[in-house]
Amino acid sequence: MLYVIGLGLGDEKDITLRGLEAIKKCSKVYMEAYTSLLSFGITSDGLSTLEKFYGKPIIVADREMVEEKADNMLFEAQVSDVAFLVVGDPFGATTHSDLVVRAKKLGVDVKVVHNASVMNAIGVCGLQLYRYGETVSIPFFTDTWRPDSFYEKIKRNRTLGLHTLCLLDHFGLDIRVKEPTLESLCRGKKVYEPPRFMTINTAIEQLLEVEQNHMESVYNEDTTCVGMARIGCEDQVIVAGPMKQLLTIDFGPPLHCLVIVELNAKKKLQADERQAKKKIAGRTKELHPEKSMITEQELQWATYLPPGSATSRQHIK
Repeated sequence: MLYVIGLGLGDEKDITLRGLEAIKKCSKVYMEAYTSLLSFGITSDGLSTLEKFYGKPIIVADREMVEEKADNMLFEAQVSDVAFLVVGDPFGATTHSDLVVRAKKLGVDVKVVHNASVMNAIGVCGLQLYRYGETVSIPFFTDTWRPDSFYEKIKRNRTLGLHTLCLLDHFGLDIRVKEPTLESLCRGKKVYEPPRFMTINTAIEQLLEVEQNHMESVYNEDTTCVGMARIGCEDQVIVAGPMKQLLTIDFGPPLHCLVIVELNAKKKLQADERQAKKKIAGRTKELHPEKSMITEQELQWATYLPPGSATSRQHIK
């Protein structure tokens, strides 16, 4: 049996009880360590923390192992229980979906244990999840490689009135942990780059460079964005403001992500507030003709509860 287990976003304690029970009965435990990382990374101390908490030795699975040598792990799963640990949710990256497909082809039973992912945890910034468009990845630019395919996707999202989540990454996340250099690949020999983590500041600089090249006014330095670092951790940072302001902020250690807010978010929020006030005023007048003031708490309840619901009526009373 192959158990594909999501670890959540923060530290070793974010695993679910179901996931922890699965790990404890597995003969081998692999941890995927290139699409994302927990707060303490994959240092020896970090792995020791995981091993102590999970009660099992952990084998680090880098990109090369998962994409080129995964069959060894799958063959082991044919005769014993094997755990494959993934930061966030197991299906947050296409590589993991491919691993499940390969396991099925080999006749390996697969059980998936889900967990929190950046794809839903971004709701913490206050923007509704159903107002997001296609997610984009922002890769590190090099002297000879400056891809900008994300620009058209951001343009399409903003045209449709949708927010854009930018994952600061490459192939899931551009965490270049044990990534072979371009020069070494050309020579047929893999020489790995040191770990690099894209910051919100670098992402915005690259985004503005691409806008300057295209000049289609999809966004600019005054465009409202939300920068988030270490979502799900005790020291998470969330800052909203124009791009030029976020450029000046030190968001601290990884991981970072960025949301480009849709064009009319502020206008829609103001319209929702006005509509909520009208609903509150109408129901208040009906129930309590003498009551003329509307509190901020009542405004919030009117915004989040359906008109005429029992809870909202009781609250106004």
